[in-house]
Amino acid sequence: MKKILILLGPPGVGKGTVGEKLSEILRIPLISTGDLLREHIKKKTELGLKAKEYMENGYLVPDDIVVSVLVERIREDDCKNGFILDGFPRNINQAEILENFINKENVKVIYLTADDEFLVNRLSNRRICENCGAIYHLINIPPKVNGICDKCGGKLVQREDDKEDVVRNRLKVYHSVTSPLLDYYRNRRKFFVVPGDGKLEETISNILKIEEDA
Repeated sequence: MKKILILLGPPGVGKGTVGEKLSEILRIPLISTGDLLREHIKKKTELGLKAKEYMENGYLVPDDIVVSVLVERIREDDCKNGFILDGFPRNINQAEILENFINKENVKVIYLTADDEFLVNRLSNRRICENCGAIYHLINIPPKVNGICDKCGGKLVQREDDKEDVVRNRLKVYHSVTSPLLDYYRNRRKFFVVPGDGKLEETISNILKIEEDA
């Protein structure tokens, strides 16, 4: 049966890291709408230019832009056995649109939880290599040389949407706009809550158990 996992949770809870590990184990692609949008921004596509202004100020990108890039991606061949979604849907309208393109019976929703201050600390201290995309954390996973990527020697930078004031705004937007989505999925789908502030191995183990048992 086709596997479709939806990873929900506030910014910085670790959806991308968790999703990458699950993708390796389950052998289905991880699809991050944030990464898709940033790729469009990098390529300066029409959709990318529209999305850039919203993302850099900590606001959600309009549904029509997000859906356009996502549908394009899930129609690719590597998604035939399933996929993992990170960053989509973020509201009920997006969830309803998604259901036009997937088999609802295949969906499991995993909600990763964490305290806001934990998330602010995690995101505001995150740095990314502008060359290879490797991710560091100034406290938890610092580079060997300050400001330099261990892997390729590239420059480490802070994303605009990782700055503390923007992070706090992102969380505010998340709680006001995205939280109602949790009730939507609780009532309609297989919905599971997993702590996102513990060890990665524990988080993955909990999710795999859900995948096996549900």
